[in-house]
Amino acid sequence: MDEKLLPIIVGIIGIVIGFIIAKAIEKSKGKKLLNATRKEASSIIKEAKIDADSIKKDKILQAKEKFIELKAEHEKVILSREKKISDVEKRIRDRESQVASEVDKHKKLNRSVEQKDKDFNQKLDFLEKKEEELDKTHKRHVDMLEQISGLSADEAKKELISSLKDEAKTEAMAFIQTSVEEAKLTAEQEARKVVLGTIQRVGVEQAVENCVSVFNLESDDVKGRIIGREGRNIRAIEAATGVEIIVDDTPDAIILSCFDPIRREIARLSLHKLVTDGRIHPARIEEVVSKTEKQITQEIIEVGKRTVIDLGIHGLHPELIKAVGRMKYRSSYGQNLLQHSREVSNLCGIMAAEMGLNSKVAKRAGLLHDIGKVPNEESELPHALLGMQWAEKYGEKPDVCNAIGAHHDEIEMKSLISPIVQVCDAISGARPGARRQVLDSYIQRLKDLEDIAFGFNGVQKAYAIQAGRELRVMVESTKVNDAKASELSFSISQKIQNDMTYPGQVKVTVIRETRAVNVAK
Repeated sequence: MDEKLLPIIVGIIGIVIGFIIAKAIEKSKGKKLLNATRKEASSIIKEAKIDADSIKKDKILQAKEKFIELKAEHEKVILSREKKISDVEKRIRDRESQVASEVDKHKKLNRSVEQKDKDFNQKLDFLEKKEEELDKTHKRHVDMLEQISGLSADEAKKELISSLKDEAKTEAMAFIQTSVEEAKLTAEQEARKVVLGTIQRVGVEQAVENCVSVFNLESDDVKGRIIGREGRNIRAIEAATGVEIIVDDTPDAIILSCFDPIRREIARLSLHKLVTDGRIHPARIEEVVSKTEKQITQEIIEVGKRTVIDLGIHGLHPELIKAVGRMKYRSSYGQNLLQHSREVSNLCGIMAAEMGLNSKVAKRAGLLHDIGKVPNEESELPHALLGMQWAEKYGEKPDVCNAIGAHHDEIEMKSLISPIVQVCDAISGARPGARRQVLDSYIQRLKDLEDIAFGFNGVQKAYAIQAGRELRVMVESTKVNDAKASELSFSISQKIQNDMTYPGQVKVTVIRETRAVNVAK
């Protein structure tokens, strides 16, 4: 039994001893680990202390730098404030010195005023004494005169007044006579001053139409496109508008020459559209010119409407408004007809108001007085009578119609508005520089040239170009053949030579063009 338990006991003892040895070994390892840990902790603590010292030094340095920076900024602020304070103190000292000087001035002025007041009081006392002495002396003189003359003071005063009245009447009559004579001498001069004063109250800008317009181009390359191959484009433009196009060495510009401002404006706008669009050929030219003519017609109506609105005229017939718009493109002796009519209208309104008449009727008559100069068709009637007929036709009042017809004395004046219109028309036309007889006669000569051409059978269009040195005539190909075209050119030149007076020579060019037009559908 004991032999069986012995191994077990030995085993248990071995286990216990192994456990004890393991614990001892574990304890020894634990001590070594603890020592290592302590050494590592100690080294970490040393490193931490070193890092902390370094960080502390850095932070101290940063704090010092920040302190120095803040101190510098603070010193700047303090210096700025001190400078401001010193400036303020300086201004205060300057003001104090100014105030002190002003106070000294006021003290001096006060002393001067006090001295003057004292002197004034002394002089016032002296004058009062003198006045008392003068009254006493005057009373003694009056008493002595009464004793000498045997008259009392009241009686002497009455006699003096009577004699003064007679003398005053005589002098007054002489003065009246002199004034009347001076008034007669200066009446005409004063009347001119009144008229000039009326004109000065009307500030209408004056514009004189020329016979040439300049069309500016972006570059000279466009000139070749306007001329076209063998000149077909420029011939088409001239034939469609009746305006001579002069292409010369002028940089970036061509010249449009025509006596009719409407034709020039149509040509200018058409060229602008063609150049902008880029398509320039005869068919396109005719299309653009046609559209531009309609545009100009609409613009004429708009100009007429704006004019009557500006002048405060209401209820004008549309045809009369259109006639007013056409005045923009007409001139009378070189004076723009619309500007002339506006000026006459304003003058009439002012003069009628000064005379106590109806200023609105006067302005209406003044605006319409020259509408006979813008007929759609030529008429042999004087423009005043033609304008009166139009005004009657479109429902204007009798006073307005009479003023239009009588402003050149073709008919008798029947209202006070008529002489006002006549006078204002003369004022506007007679103003220096308003009109030019030479330009008007030149335009009439060009119109006569065209009228001569239209007097022949088969003539479709006629345009006077090159300042009247050439008459270009377009004929209908069905009525005039080539042989008749040459004969027509000769006949027109002979009629011009026999019926007209003109400087130089007039070249007559007859153009016969045949067109075949079909439409593809």
